[in-house]
Amino acid sequence: MVNNLKVGVIQQTCSADLNANMDKTQQTIRALANQGAQLIVLQELYRGLYFCQQEDVTQFDQAEPIPGPSTDVLGVLAKELGVVIVVSLFEKRAAGLYHNTAVVLERNGDIAGTYRKMHIPDDPGFYEKFYFTPGDKGFEPIDTSVGRLGILVCWDQWFPEAARLMAMAGAQILIYPTAIGWCPSDDPAEKKRQKDAWVTVQRAHAIANGLPVISVNRVGHEDDPAGGEGIDFWGNSFVTGPQGEFLTELDATEQAQVVNIDLQRSEDVRRIWPFLRDRRIDDYQDLTKRYRD
Repeated sequence: MVNNLKVGVIQQTCSADLNANMDKTQQTIRALANQGAQLIVLQELYRGLYFCQQEDVTQFDQAEPIPGPSTDVLGVLAKELGVVIVVSLFEKRAAGLYHNTAVVLERNGDIAGTYRKMHIPDDPGFYEKFYFTPGDKGFEPIDTSVGRLGILVCWDQWFPEAARLMAMAGAQILIYPTAIGWCPSDDPAEKKRQKDAWVTVQRAHAIANGLPVISVNRVGHEDDPAGGEGIDFWGNSFVTGPQGEFLTELDATEQAQVVNIDLQRSEDVRRIWPFLRDRRIDDYQDLTKRYRD
């Protein structure tokens, strides 16, 4: 584990050409590694277009096993460059059983661990329940040579319980590969409210748990294959420290960046803001209920 960690974030557009997306991703990983990145985080479902805008059984053909094509290629690259890579995949676990899964590749090329997305949305344009079985691996951090990584995925970022459970299990960083955007027809005020809420809730996870947060979103317009208005993915990937302070915040363009995270600051912040110490777990039993009537 290192105290001063250089993290590379990749915010990019995707096309329907899976091989072209893979080639572009590899080139960007190389560029970030050349800038000193030790940990590189990709966006959610990096390999292709966000196919969940419609329910279409042919899209299951994109799914891949783990180990499989992505982990084979990126594992070799991780070993060559000596970096840890977080990659989000459409996993085919068995015939008819699929997950939205993040894989952590260690710098020797091995699979350090996986996380299967726990919270699955089903909203207009985001029909993920049709494709993804909810995760069954719990909220367990993944140990790597650069630290203990609390990997969560996109919709998970709205749930403070997920961040808390990762923190309680010893995660040193919370990481959210993401694919979120707005409808082009939304008015500017609504777009601002949505993006501000997305940023705020994740900064709150950093503050409440005294941990850095890395959130990597895709960017660019993607058409609706059924002829609807599609989605404008808003980018704005960001990294915060353990008090929610921005270490970097990208805009709505395709880009990649290396950011330095001081992991020691979590210890320092938790000493002056001991939220974990002061939790009243003796009075939280109702958290396991759907709703308190």
